[in-house]
Amino acid sequence: MSNKKTNKNTTTQLRKKRVDNDSPWKEILETYFAQAMMFFFPETASIIDWSRKYEFLDKEFQQISRKAKQGKRYADKLVKVWGHKGEELWLLIHIEIQAKPEKGFEIRMFTYNFRIFDKFGKPAISLAILCDNSKDWRPKGFSFTYPGTSLDFQFGSNKLLDYKDKWSELEASDNVFAHVVMAHLKMQETQRKPKQRKESKFSLIRKLYEKGLDEQDIRNLYRFIDWVMILPEKLENEFWKELKQFEEEQTMPYLTTGERIGYRLGKQEGEQGLILRQLSRRCGELSPEVRARIESMSSTQLEALGEALLDFTGIDDLNNWLQQN
Repeated sequence: MSNKKTNKNTTTQLRKKRVDNDSPWKEILETYFAQAMMFFFPETASIIDWSRKYEFLDKEFQQISRKAKQGKRYADKLVKVWGHKGEELWLLIHIEIQAKPEKGFEIRMFTYNFRIFDKFGKPAISLAILCDNSKDWRPKGFSFTYPGTSLDFQFGSNKLLDYKDKWSELEASDNVFAHVVMAHLKMQETQRKPKQRKESKFSLIRKLYEKGLDEQDIRNLYRFIDWVMILPEKLENEFWKELKQFEEEQTMPYLTTGERIGYRLGKQEGEQGLILRQLSRRCGELSPEVRARIESMSSTQLEALGEALLDFTGIDDLNNWLQQN
């Protein structure tokens, strides 16, 4: 009885941690920034010279947002890009993650825009990606008018809910961000429907392979899908087993993020044994010295190695990691 209670508490804590953390959105936006702009804001994307390197201005954004009220349900990115005529452009990208509309959203968008101009003398292009489930909430700007004084601040916005009726277009899209949108929509659709969510999650992962995406894209998108489409522990284990069988049928020649999840869920296989099998598949036959080193590791060290080996391409990567750790 106590074991079941402990497992339930652990699952609840993991779910809470994953729900409250906005890092998956920030990570996916950084990884596929150009694709996100072309998907959500093609008009703005068209004025950017994508042959030049863009830069995420995290320190600059912290300077203008430090005094602002910060919540856990949105992600913001300030990005420096270059126009086709060589001009420097600053983009303020806001992702509203929470399910319900935020009171004062338009004022916050204006405040950030003004602070950027006041602090750095740069007019920012403000854009918002809205992930809420309200069809009627469509913020566009902030304005006021008084005798002799007026303000009309407008910002671009794109609502994920609008893609619900464009599912076939999402499936046909060659833009990787279509998979991000599909995952979010299925997450909303399967609230309190865990079995349906498991089926949808598997279907989304299968599409990554069917699209012929490369190894790193599958890993990145899997990480995002897995994070937003949380399953109860029992269904998570069922999902992993089905996915593992699918991957074996596809004869994938590389480790996927699924095996990282399998490492965490497959405790019954033994942490050391699973890590050794993954390393042998990735790096070839291991020497007795390396096997002994791994067998002496703590659970924390094994978990760190389990994460790191996803990026190993050979035995040299493993040896370098062992030297540094």
